[in-house]
Amino acid sequence: MSAESPLIVAIEGGGTKFVCGIGTGPHQILDTVRIDTTTPNETLEHVSHWISKMKVTHGPIAAIGLGTFGPVDLNRESETYGFITTTPKPHWQQTDVVKFFKHRFKVPVGFDTDVNAAVLAEYLWGAGQGMDPLIYITVGTGVGGGVLVNGQLLHGLLHPEVGHLIVPPPHNSLAIQREGQCPYHKSCVEGYVSGPSIAKRWGVKADALPPDHPAWEEVADVMGYALMNMTLTLSPKRIILGGGVMQQPHLIPLIQGKLMQHMNGYLAVPQLSHDIEHFLVTPGLGTRSGLLGALALGRMTLDGPA
Repeated sequence: MSAESPLIVAIEGGGTKFVCGIGTGPHQILDTVRIDTTTPNETLEHVSHWISKMKVTHGPIAAIGLGTFGPVDLNRESETYGFITTTPKPHWQQTDVVKFFKHRFKVPVGFDTDVNAAVLAEYLWGAGQGMDPLIYITVGTGVGGGVLVNGQLLHGLLHPEVGHLIVPPPHNSLAIQREGQCPYHKSCVEGYVSGPSIAKRWGVKADALPPDHPAWEEVADVMGYALMNMTLTLSPKRIILGGGVMQQPHLIPLIQGKLMQHMNGYLAVPQLSHDIEHFLVTPGLGTRSGLLGALALGRMTLDGPA
């Protein structure tokens, strides 16, 4: 293998599954695997076993890129850098994922949230090219948001946690359980529109709901408020919506309409009126945004930004 094309392992750690890949770039992914997210020890050991097999098949690896669900500690000066911290995911609180892989494979580990990884990939290779600031939001097992500003992933006190923005309770909700299902907040975005929250509140899994079900109008309304808050705060040039819940083809137009309705004409820009379909879009990389973003994180540990 040439020095110009180091072999990198990419790990997208989600609440339902870990998706892992190995390759040299977005157009040369040599192998991938899906591993169910169970307990930390079982899941990480399965990932480690797969990486070891890939080293035998493809050769030595130069780095690992890891984008995972959070909250996570990204402060390199912190004693808990590399930890998944106060996640609602059972059993995963205070899991040191970076140390696990760094000690096991003795290579640098690029680390960030799964959604920061996704926004990075979309900026480099997908629907976010030339769009800065850029936001990527995933709605699936949880709700998360990655933000890129001035070509850099946004870190600060922690990292963006847009899934826990507080929104108005849905009016006249027909859900069996009207309150949100987040264990920390009763009226946050994730508590209303994540896949598990939809299933608990409406008694039906999201992928089993017909397009005319009232749940979708409610999801769009909640997302419209959340996107309004982010648009007014960060002034992005584009927002990308990914994740399993967003794969309903009728949902994006509903959310576009709700965003314009809630903005009520306040910002006189075409992106929030007749050009809304170019402002609020689906991922250019499809379901690969998180995995390719993890690969980019791994590359950045070797030679700076990908």
